[in-house]
Amino acid sequence: MQNKKPIDLDLTNCNQELLNMNTLERIEWGYAQFKEAFAFTTSFGIQSSVLLHLVQNSNLKNKVRILWIDTGYLPAETYIYAKQLTNLLSLKIDVLQSNLSPARMEAIYGKLWENKNSGDLDQYHKLRKIEPLEKGLSKYSINCWVSGVRAQQTDNRSRMRIIDKIRNRFAFRPMLGWTNKEIFYYMKDNNLPQHPLFTKGYSTVGDWHSSRPENHESQGRSTRFGGIKEECGLHTED
Repeated sequence: MQNKKPIDLDLTNCNQELLNMNTLERIEWGYAQFKEAFAFTTSFGIQSSVLLHLVQNSNLKNKVRILWIDTGYLPAETYIYAKQLTNLLSLKIDVLQSNLSPARMEAIYGKLWENKNSGDLDQYHKLRKIEPLEKGLSKYSINCWVSGVRAQQTDNRSRMRIIDKIRNRFAFRPMLGWTNKEIFYYMKDNNLPQHPLFTKGYSTVGDWHSSRPENHESQGRSTRFGGIKEECGLHTED
């Protein structure tokens, strides 16, 4: 199925309008604009339950696709957590994976995370995250994809807008202004389970080889990718 041509939006006006809405209103606004070309993404990470819960408690329940990029290198705890949340929230998940199995990729390219080289990490993220996402978005004719990106997470994200263009599609961030405190209390108030690695000191988690718990030297996204970078490329144009 070919990707439909994205609709035209005045992003400056749209972002100004969205600033005056709460998160659920933003989500419903996005669906009104894009209908079946609107999809959510999840990593089943430390804070993923909030966006998933919001979707399932809105008018969009079971109306929109939820896409999960499974790199094949996620911690066992993430796979367990994904099953727990899927059952708890009655989620329907479309899993996106690379055409290259982990074993095949390692045979051809090596273990790209071991060299602690930003170029190798970029190649890894392209193969295991960016290409599977783009292939999935094209397969399902998605013109706007939603993520739980928040401004507080990285310097790059602090400069983001609620809706923008990435790789010729709209990227939508309805939770952009949420704080860590708001995330914590939303999960507590709605009895959402914590990711198993949260109690082991992780504030963010991706692949098992590129995530570590916080310590006195690194917190937040600086605990990812050996401290070499904070972004995997999904949320950046380059």
